[in-house]
Amino acid sequence: MNPSEKKHFTFDQIPDLTGKVAIVTGGNAGIGYIACRELARKNAHVFLLGRSIERGQAAVENIKSETGNHDVEFLHLNLKSLNSVKECAENFLARNLPLHILINNAVSHQSNTFSLTEDGIQEEFGVNHVGHFLLTKSLLPKIKASQPARIVNVSSRAHKYVENVIEFEKLNDPNAQDSMQRYALSKLANILFTNELNKRYLEGEQIYATSLHPGVVDTKLVRRNDLSLSETLVSSLISTEDGAITTLYCATSPEIEEKNYRGRYFEPFGIEGEKSSFAKDDDLAKKFWEFSENLINEKLSQK
Repeated sequence: MNPSEKKHFTFDQIPDLTGKVAIVTGGNAGIGYIACRELARKNAHVFLLGRSIERGQAAVENIKSETGNHDVEFLHLNLKSLNSVKECAENFLARNLPLHILINNAVSHQSNTFSLTEDGIQEEFGVNHVGHFLLTKSLLPKIKASQPARIVNVSSRAHKYVENVIEFEKLNDPNAQDSMQRYALSKLANILFTNELNKRYLEGEQIYATSLHPGVVDTKLVRRNDLSLSETLVSSLISTEDGAITTLYCATSPEIEEKNYRGRYFEPFGIEGEKSSFAKDDDLAKKFWEFSENLINEKLSQK
């Protein structure tokens, strides 16, 4: 981005969030951490969710120190384990607090190594989609009771790289897709989940579910040697701070409610983007939803 280009949304446009409760997955680093910090700076009660207890608690203390807001807490969440997702949701619900903002941000990045979650689900799909699907559904009654509310699913422009019709039965076949396609499919799932969530549960409610591409954020993960980034892509990298802007736009901007943005997809910096043809397919969204529900029920019944 050209430094002189005006952003549609900036941190100083986040309204006061006193009395609001927010959950952010993957909040101990990267854009998740920035999102937690800026929500706390605007007086929200923030729950930072992550797999590493040590890093998560350190992040909480840093945010308290940076913002002066002491209503920042850590909850353990391992998205590679459906039981952990259930326990995390139960631990939050036991607090008997409202929930106004849910940001599904944690990401299993593209990897050349094929691996499975603890439940035997292909990892990118399991972490990026299935875990967040279960977490959101588990918290949805609380979100409905707390409306107006937001659900924000951090997807990626990579969803546009899905090339073929999705064969669900081959999800766990290590030879069915390369690493880019596995990651792209998981990010497509984030958008399809957002679409179908709006249709099934949120019509007529003051709950605004959106998805987004945060931008290609300059991190060590992005610059890994095995990803072989083009010079064009490297030149378009944005800072972690800028990477959090679109997430926070979807989570806090009054525009979302004023313009009744539901099931929309946004790109930096708070500008509506164009979804791929797969991401606009209502039948595919329905199939994804039913496949995800059946998969979760099957895995949890085996425990």
